[in-house]
Amino acid sequence: MANAETDIELDDEDFLEEEEAPETEALTTKSSLTRRRQIDDYLEQRRLEKELADYDFDLD
Repeated sequence: MANAETDIELDDEDFLEEEEAPETEALTTKSSLTRRRQIDDYLEQRRLEKELADYDFDLD
């Protein structure tokens, strides 16, 4: 039985991966929201530029 106890090896890396998983998911969610906001801002900017181009007036 003494040999059975010494044969068991635990890797600390296995435990770290389980702890890091929720943080990775939260970062992925946060980055996807950030990307979505950037896309929305870009589309809004394009819409406003197109709307501004429709007016026939000289700014000079």
